[in-house]
Amino acid sequence: MKRRTAVTLVATAVATLATAALAAGCVSKTAEASCSSGKACLPALTFEDLDHHKFTKETLRDKVVVVNFWATWCGPCKKEIPAFNRVYTQYKDKGVVMLGMLEDNQVDEPGLLNFMSDFELTYPVVRTNPDILAAFEYPNALPTTFIYDRKGKVQLVHRGPLEEGELASTLDKLLAK
Repeated sequence: MKRRTAVTLVATAVATLATAALAAGCVSKTAEASCSSGKACLPALTFEDLDHHKFTKETLRDKVVVVNFWATWCGPCKKEIPAFNRVYTQYKDKGVVMLGMLEDNQVDEPGLLNFMSDFELTYPVVRTNPDILAAFEYPNALPTTFIYDRKGKVQLVHRGPLEEGELASTLDKLLAK
C-alpha cells in the first residue's frame, strides 16, 4: 500500500509540473507560438499616446514591444530616458515599438511637454489609467520595463533602470528570432 501511495504522489507531482510547464509555454511549441491571455502576454488594450496615435494588439502584432513605466519626478527614470531615446532611434525602423507609460498625475500637459522637450524624449508617451495599471499588475517600482517578443509574449520584466546595453542586447536577440 505504501508503494502505491508513493507512486501516486510521484505521478501527481510529475503531472502537476508538466501542466505548469505547458501553461508557462516551456514545453509545447504551440504554447510558444501564441500568446492569447494571462500576465505573460501583452495586454489586449488600446494605448493612445499624447499625439493621439493608437496602439492596439493588431497594430503591435509581429513587433517587439517595449513598455516602460516612468514618472517625471523619478530620478532613476530621468537617468534612463536618454538611453531609451538612443535605443528607440536605433530600433524604431527595425520592428520595435517603445511605449513610455507615464505614471504621474502630478504633471499637467504644459509641464509634460516641457519635460519631454528638455529630455528630448522621442518615443510615444501614454498616460496610464486604471485599466493599464491593472493589466500590468500595478508595477510597484519606477521605472519598470516589460519587453515582449513578436508573438506578444513577455521576455523580460525589469524593475529599476535598464542599462542601454542590456536593452539593445535583448532587442537584438528578439529581432533575430
